[in-house]
Amino acid sequence: MGRNVMWAAWALTITTLSGGLGDYLSIQRKFSLIESGRLKVGSRLHLTPAELNAYIEHQVPALTGGVRNPRLRLVGAEVAQATALIDFAEIQRSQGNPPGWLMSQILEGERPVTVTARIRSAAGRATVDILSVEISGQKIDGRTLDFLVQQFLLPLYPEAAPGRPFELGDRIEKIDVTPTEVGVLIGR
Repeated sequence: MGRNVMWAAWALTITTLSGGLGDYLSIQRKFSLIESGRLKVGSRLHLTPAELNAYIEHQVPALTGGVRNPRLRLVGAEVAQATALIDFAEIQRSQGNPPGWLMSQILEGERPVTVTARIRSAAGRATVDILSVEISGQKIDGRTLDFLVQQFLLPLYPEAAPGRPFELGDRIEKIDVTPTEVGVLIGR
């Protein structure tokens, strides 16, 4: 009986790992198709939540230290929610800017972070509006949110501009966020 339990555990592990890897390879293929410029005008690619999460799990930790267990949830029409465990002091250290003693006392340690955003797009441009941010269950807004954007988001993504339109590129005409998928429409 012990061997059967071990076999079942091994099979479950392999299935789980290959599922995540399969989703990652699938979204990589879709991104390659988009970047290749070979898709016809009007083509639509469907990115599933599983594919998006596989991509995030592989890419986010590679970008910066201090972020663990990133997840994306498609909440509704145009609305997505990202969660992660974040150590803000570790992010600053990974960027070559170790926080001073006082800031390290405030920022040190992992905290659950949830960001809910609305993603609107048309005519090859998109706008991301931050609807809410919670850190350790506490709503963050106003100057504190501005500080976090300036200190942590912009150093990682200098072109990020919450609330301002940006070019999608790669002939992407529109991105549609629904509770079940993100649709990517290829234009001109």
